[in-house]
Amino acid sequence: MNLAAAKAALRHLEIDENPVSVKAKSRDFFWYSPVLKARLDHVTADFVVAPRNEAEVIEVLRVAYAHDVPVTARGAGTGNYGQAMPLAGGIILHMKNMNAVREIHPGRVVVEPGCLIKDCDAATRAHSGQELRMHPSTYTTATIGGFIGGGSGGIGSCTWGVLRDLGNILRLRVVTAEGEPQVHEFTGEELHRVSHAYGTNGIITEIEMPLAPSYPWVEIFVTMPDFAAAVDYCGALGNEDGILKKLISAYEAPITQSYFQRVAPHVQPGDNLIGLMIAPHAIDGFLTFNARYPSAKVIYRSDETHWPREPGSVFEYGWNHTTLRALKADPAITYLQVLYDPDHYAAKIAAIRAAFPDELMQHLEMMKVGGRTAFAGLTLVKFTTEERLDDIVRSHEAMGCFVFNPHRYTLEEGGRQSADATQLAFKREADPKGLLNPGKMITWDDPSWDYSLMYAYPKLQAAE
Repeated sequence: MNLAAAKAALRHLEIDENPVSVKAKSRDFFWYSPVLKARLDHVTADFVVAPRNEAEVIEVLRVAYAHDVPVTARGAGTGNYGQAMPLAGGIILHMKNMNAVREIHPGRVVVEPGCLIKDCDAATRAHSGQELRMHPSTYTTATIGGFIGGGSGGIGSCTWGVLRDLGNILRLRVVTAEGEPQVHEFTGEELHRVSHAYGTNGIITEIEMPLAPSYPWVEIFVTMPDFAAAVDYCGALGNEDGILKKLISAYEAPITQSYFQRVAPHVQPGDNLIGLMIAPHAIDGFLTFNARYPSAKVIYRSDETHWPREPGSVFEYGWNHTTLRALKADPAITYLQVLYDPDHYAAKIAAIRAAFPDELMQHLEMMKVGGRTAFAGLTLVKFTTEERLDDIVRSHEAMGCFVFNPHRYTLEEGGRQSADATQLAFKREADPKGLLNPGKMITWDDPSWDYSLMYAYPKLQAAE
């Protein structure tokens, strides 16, 4: 790796060499995990390049290839699995300058990867009353490229499914890391080559996404005294296709009382909370549905309730914002990301609650999986030791609850613990030297890896 030569060749571009800001731009939200914090806290790039267009991306990748310098693409750094951590140093390719909304059409938008999701929505709403189908809870700070490269679903997934479902990404334009970088445009089956690949096998320079009609969503909090009944309520609401919704979240007590400061004064001890986003024209249908559950009490509606301290956006209590709120109150909290079988979610959730009454607090997000109602668990965990955390993960898996482990920094360990043949094959073609976000794809480094062990990237920077 010849850093000096690479830096000299790129000197005419926007470069950041300040150690303090370079380290800041090298970090994401890996520290949600005490396991990752212990291993990655020292990691930093050597310098940052912020390209202004695709031509400059190509130039950076050409220079990096010539001088064997690793390149890690970076958006806003809101990921939680260490996706944007440059394990081997090198260049952070910061996409902040590539932030244009290029085209808006009925049902679709063409946008650069560094565009903030909130800015994309602002543009499409102003243009034609449309919005993105789904977004993470980090809506105001996350980039669309980071969401495609490292995310999977979020607010909107209760109606539209997840990013990998057909039709939820329309087209990606990608640059390879070869001696002479190539530009590809992917649609259909080819999208999976680079979506949710952490930037390990290509740099996304343009994105085409589907749009849905935009509404002034009515944000709602409902309380229920029994959590099993709350799960049934959320699942049943998810199956009411005539009620247009964008969010269905469930929070087991005492999450609200302990971590939701502006909501806590409005709930009773032991109450479980449900967070919803419902389209205005569907409110009558929702109220009819809600009346079928005598114990369900609507305590907040954004269109008619006024609290002395407004709660803010309901979606900012959901998905991984729940974990963030809990961490602010108790640094010993961490989380798991669980998928509950669509056909047996109620029984599985009940079994997990019974097995871990003192260590886990259930936080559920209703989503569509293959068109069926399912739940993602972003379970809050009272962390004690790494060994105990691993035991809890193994217990979930033994009970048939699949864990996408957020305490691992590789694609495979945070996913299905096996090689993704499509992504690996494209990496061989697009990144022959393995310079893109190294250390994140185990099957590139060690195809025979035993997934009963946590992978330790051999070239991980040593702590000083």
